[in-house]
Amino acid sequence: MSGEPDALAVVNQLRDLAADPMNRRAIVQDQGCLPGLIIFLDHPNPQVVYSALLAVRYLAECRQNKEKMRGELGMMLSLQNVMQKTTTPGETKLLASEIYELLQASNSEDAYKPKEPSCRRKPQFFLGSTNKQAKTVILHIDGLDDSSRRSLCEEALLKIRGVISFTFQMAVKRCIIRIRSDLKAEALGSAIASTEVMKAQQVVRGEDGNEVIIPFPEDGSVAVEQNVNLPDYLPEEESPSQEPDKAVTSVGTGQDGAGWLGTAANFLSRSFYW
Repeated sequence: MSGEPDALAVVNQLRDLAADPMNRRAIVQDQGCLPGLIIFLDHPNPQVVYSALLAVRYLAECRQNKEKMRGELGMMLSLQNVMQKTTTPGETKLLASEIYELLQASNSEDAYKPKEPSCRRKPQFFLGSTNKQAKTVILHIDGLDDSSRRSLCEEALLKIRGVISFTFQMAVKRCIIRIRSDLKAEALGSAIASTEVMKAQQVVRGEDGNEVIIPFPEDGSVAVEQNVNLPDYLPEEESPSQEPDKAVTSVGTGQDGAGWLGTAANFLSRSFYW
């Protein structure tokens, strides 16, 4: 029983890491993460199973991952089991079916599709390397309840000059945003607040490794440079944070080891049975 909260925390973190396209190849190449996600597909907690499926779906979006994922021991069988279980929720079955068909179809697609360089770039599990162009900010957005609110949020973010890209995680009311390094996170909070129906808080990782929710100041608004037409997209490169001590992804170097990914892999290697 004590394993369930740990399992959910680990699979949610892997899901969040997999949401960033630059992490996807490294996760699949890691010796412990992909087998661990397959094990999570048979977990008794349906939240763990669904979160693991979301992570697998993100990983499958990288074309270079598909062959290894399809051939990984237990992957296709576990997806079939999720689809065939009578106790599996409908939404979970649909997601498993989508992933299964995506991996099956990749056999023929691989022969014709050009290679996607975006998945080959250096993974950013550890923020704070030499790139100074962009950083990643994670927001928890109160009021992000449905597609209409999501559209409002998209419109607000697209007006900000310096927003590169963003990904929503509606189930947990979060948005992962890549922005120019000179753009303050508070500007994102002001943009969300301007909708008058949503309020954003920044998700950071504290010194003890746990997530911390930090509210943005309510007194003064931050000056936001707005796009006249389209958002100011930058080349897809590495994504270090300008404030590595508050980055939601653990800061590390080649010397101090595997950081959070290593911790996750160690947990997975110890958790073949719950």
